[in-house]
Amino acid sequence: MSEPPTLRVDTQDPTPPYEQLRRQLVELIHSGVLRPGDRLPPLRQLAGDLGLAVGTVARTYRELETAGLVRSRRGGGTHVADQAPAPRADERRQALDRHATAYLRQARLLGADREAALDAVRRAWPADG
Repeated sequence: MSEPPTLRVDTQDPTPPYEQLRRQLVELIHSGVLRPGDRLPPLRQLAGDLGLAVGTVARTYRELETAGLVRSRRGGGTHVADQAPAPRADERRQALDRHATAYLRQARLLGADREAALDAVRRAWPADG
């Protein structure tokens, strides 16, 4: 991994911080931003960077490991699994819903109506996809 992706925790979001972090890492792994073998930041470093307790980040890493997305070795750090499982249909739908909601929020801030927002998505969608 050349440039580490930016992870954020929104203190105004009612979603627990470990879950916000887990979702972001799952999306980065499934999208290929984090590739097999990439090392995740050490627990203490990430906790410090995000202003979280080390236990919060540890819970996130444990859940990712249970899901088969990362592997951890004492003294060796936590790495993206060589063969991470594909996202479940419900995870994919939830991620799409979150991104769509964020996109619509931005479109509305720009003053776009429904058709203008949908037209932008149509223009961005590749013709062969």
